[in-house]
Amino acid sequence: MSNTFKTEAIVLRKLRYGEADSILHLFTREQGRVGAIAKGVRRSRSRFGGRLEPFFRLELMLHEGRGELVTVTAAETLDGYPRLREHAESLNAAGKVADFVLRLLDGRERNEPAFNLLMNMLSLLDEDPTASRSEVSLAFRAKMLLAAGFSPELGNCVQCGATDGIVAFSPSAGGVVCGDCREPGDFEFSRRAHEFLNVAIGSPLAQAPDAAIEDLRQVDRAVSETLGHHAQVRVRPVI
Repeated sequence: MSNTFKTEAIVLRKLRYGEADSILHLFTREQGRVGAIAKGVRRSRSRFGGRLEPFFRLELMLHEGRGELVTVTAAETLDGYPRLREHAESLNAAGKVADFVLRLLDGRERNEPAFNLLMNMLSLLDEDPTASRSEVSLAFRAKMLLAAGFSPELGNCVQCGATDGIVAFSPSAGGVVCGDCREPGDFEFSRRAHEFLNVAIGSPLAQAPDAAIEDLRQVDRAVSETLGHHAQVRVRPVI
């Protein structure tokens, strides 16, 4: 059985290794997170050229040996998202997106919805510099929680099931709570923050609704603390 396989992948991070090699953190369509080594990639005559860079979407041939890292043996660019590199805000947003995916999805497990969401986010940043706004970044994170299986309960109070009187968010319980069920450790979650999160999850990224900064901070906290409690993952805030 061959140890070489082909996969579509997005480069999340690139690190120098030795004199001419690079370590790549990849998110692949078929196998989730994969660590790879690209040998000789930093030499001027490397056969990979400038393709193995962060935020590139590639078709790769990878060889799996005895070590933890697979070896890149061939690479073809599917999309380099060049325009996002022309705007500091877009490039910064792409870096935060990659960091979020690295922290959230650390296993070698297929997650095609997450891959498609990452691809769509990079495409949006490439097409529209305004996609770097906080609303889109938070919509991406909320959708990624759903793809990873950590989406909070938003339809009713996670404690008693009530649909009215939602006033707070409970990170430990994993969702919104009503006034009667609110406990120490739960934090205020406004109606506008609740609406934003519902709409953001159910709408295309490009249609992320506008929201006041106070409400966005509550959404940011809800996403971050949900992951901290239920996935033991710490992520940097958007705002």
